[in-house]
Amino acid sequence: MSLLMISENVKLAREYALLGNYDSALVYYQGVLDQMSKYLYSVKDAFLQQKWQQNKSSDVSESEPKKFDSTGYDKDLIEALERDIISQNPNIRWDDIADLEEAKKLLKEAVVLPMWMPEFFKGIRRPWKGVLMVGPPGTGKTLLAKAVATECKTTFFNISSSTLTSKYRGESEKLVRLLFEMARFYAPTTIFVDEIDSICSRRGTSEEHEASRRVKAELLIQMDGVGGASENEDPSKMVMVLAATNFPWDIDEALRRRLEKRIYIPLPSAKGREELLRINLRELELANDVDLETIAENMEGYSGADITNVCRDASLMAMRRRIEGLTPEEIRNLSRDDMHMPTTMEDFEMALKKVSKSVSAADIEKYEQWIDEFGSC
Repeated sequence: MSLLMISENVKLAREYALLGNYDSALVYYQGVLDQMSKYLYSVKDAFLQQKWQQNKSSDVSESEPKKFDSTGYDKDLIEALERDIISQNPNIRWDDIADLEEAKKLLKEAVVLPMWMPEFFKGIRRPWKGVLMVGPPGTGKTLLAKAVATECKTTFFNISSSTLTSKYRGESEKLVRLLFEMARFYAPTTIFVDEIDSICSRRGTSEEHEASRRVKAELLIQMDGVGGASENEDPSKMVMVLAATNFPWDIDEALRRRLEKRIYIPLPSAKGREELLRINLRELELANDVDLETIAENMEGYSGADITNVCRDASLMAMRRRIEGLTPEEIRNLSRDDMHMPTTMEDFEMALKKVSKSVSAADIEKYEQWIDEFGSC
């Protein structure tokens, strides 16, 4: 094994890493470490071998993952939150999300750019410490959060209201406190809280319990102390809260103020609906008569989730026609060729008659009024 060959493998590893193919890059880098060890053993140079071992030990110790010090906390609480750290790539890219260009741009500005340009995002330009995504159900809020987890390379906590709710007195406040301590330890961190209205509804209502009030108070205290609050704090140590809600009017006013960026995630436009159709149908064989532009025009007022349901229903129409009148035995004996039937325009027309839109015009008006009053896009 020559140094020239090892050098070529290092170049390949760097190229794979720059292309985003980190698994292949890691394989090459690990191979380079083994090759260097063998090479230095073969040259029998004691000084070089000692130097290599020192550098290798240093690199290994630096690459070992940090472990949060759980002293003083219940082991079950630690495990509950560690389960919500997304360690596997959700594999949702910005390009996988149709439309929503403004929302994607704002999320990139809030999370990605501070990592790339830390010296710029200081003082008055410090990163936002909280972003709230507002909109009807099924418009892509959770999908955007997954794209953040995929693209932004920060530690990502995917927190649900049930995670922060404990049946034991005082445990929920501890969970909130622990969540933010772990987030600061693993910074840069994004904490995604879906359906945040379920744990942070308005205070002072008759339905509010004392335990719920304490949890909200702890959450507000912790958000006041997260990264971004200090004007000159290093963005690489920031903690950002990314929240989503279908009921923004139910959110506590103090929390709303701390979620500095409030983004409206609307129903898809005509162009967005057509793009969503293409994404949903990319693995499906379509008949020549299928006109996606016409289908998109007929879906005005449909959410992204509604469009997915229409596509799923249309994709099953040909199968339903094929097995109609057959016995269970005949259905089981159908071959793959028997089931090879492209989806037609008529299938989509039938699916549209069966699948209604899930968001009313009155709902849209209510969201738009709220965002006009409280939005900060």
